[in-house]
Amino acid sequence: MASHTEALKTADGISLKLSLQRSLRRKKRNALLLVAPLFLFILVTFLFPIFDMLLRGVENSITEEILPTTVVVLADWDPALGKLPEEEVFKAFTVDGQIAAKAKIISRLGKRLNYEKSGFSSLFRKTGRKLRKFDPEKLTSTYKENLIKIDKKWGQVETWALLHRESGSYTKSYYLAALDLTQNAEGNIEWKEADSRIYIDLFIRTLWLSCLITFLTILLGYPIAYLLATLKSKTSNLLMILVLLPFWTSLLVRTSAWIALLQKEGVINDTLVAIGIISDDSRLSMIHNSTGTLIAMTHILLPFMILPLFSVMKTIDPSYVRAARSMGATGFTAFRRVYFPNTIAGIGAGGILVFILSIGFYITPALVGGVDGTMISNFIAYHISTSLNWGLAAALGAILLALVLALYILYDKLVGVDNMKLG
Repeated sequence: MASHTEALKTADGISLKLSLQRSLRRKKRNALLLVAPLFLFILVTFLFPIFDMLLRGVENSITEEILPTTVVVLADWDPALGKLPEEEVFKAFTVDGQIAAKAKIISRLGKRLNYEKSGFSSLFRKTGRKLRKFDPEKLTSTYKENLIKIDKKWGQVETWALLHRESGSYTKSYYLAALDLTQNAEGNIEWKEADSRIYIDLFIRTLWLSCLITFLTILLGYPIAYLLATLKSKTSNLLMILVLLPFWTSLLVRTSAWIALLQKEGVINDTLVAIGIISDDSRLSMIHNSTGTLIAMTHILLPFMILPLFSVMKTIDPSYVRAARSMGATGFTAFRRVYFPNTIAGIGAGGILVFILSIGFYITPALVGGVDGTMISNFIAYHISTSLNWGLAAALGAILLALVLALYILYDKLVGVDNMKLG
């Protein structure tokens, strides 16, 4: 059969098998060319930034760049012995520090080490000012005594232990800080002080609020989607406009509207006081806390739950429920045993969409959340734009990404991504 196929030729005398292979290659090439722009777009705008973020969470070349000689001679020193480094280390630091001070870059290293321990920024600025005027020929004491004279912290083992720990090209300090852990002078990893632990609680709060928002959108969105799917097309289309209407308004405007509604002197509290449900002295506190975040984000993300549910419900044949009713099932039983199982795919699609969107929200929690309603994304934005601690922001983002991927894998194992539909 194969030899017969090979013997066949096209009109231009080429083997039919060869012609089919060329045609298949052309189709694959054309398909690749069509996909290439999208692939390049994702690569440039998504994969490269994620890789850069992961790299920033461990990158730590600044010490080697500013104190190259000091890093080499300090590598042989063991902080666990509890003794200060040798004179050679102090001399190397003085030489490197003077060069960095004259180049006005020594404060960058102080700022980096200040992320690990408060006070290092001022220590390096002060030392830089002194070293800029330092003349080795006029030195009447040892380099060690001279540095300790500049600041007593240079006579502490903890100072050199931190410099020794952060002298490598890569560091785990950002990830430790993101998990409320720290590394002591001996190199042992331990928990931070109780009043300094904030990020673990933030991760837990973010996951809890995201799950609760997802549950509330399902609870509120399911009957709305059911109504839209069962009404006549003319009425359903009219109501669908109301569902899509929030997309025509800025997210910032919608969040600001909730500020006017939820504050103690806002519309909701005024209405409750006017109809006598609460007194004027006991107005509800619904803003600058987790309640405000919960209400505002549920409203904002509700359409993202309604639309997948509606698209799935619209495909369910009404005759299924009628058949169940005709066989003696009550309305609730027919709904529970027939209709609801067919909508699980829509719940899964809407649920994972709302959860992933809510876990990364930061504008709404920043405006209405206050201290108790902020999420981990707010602190990532803070470290990127205000504290400029990009390494910690990258570590927090990477941990959040890992959590989302872990939950997605768990969802796939328990529910199955293949069972998720948008229609």
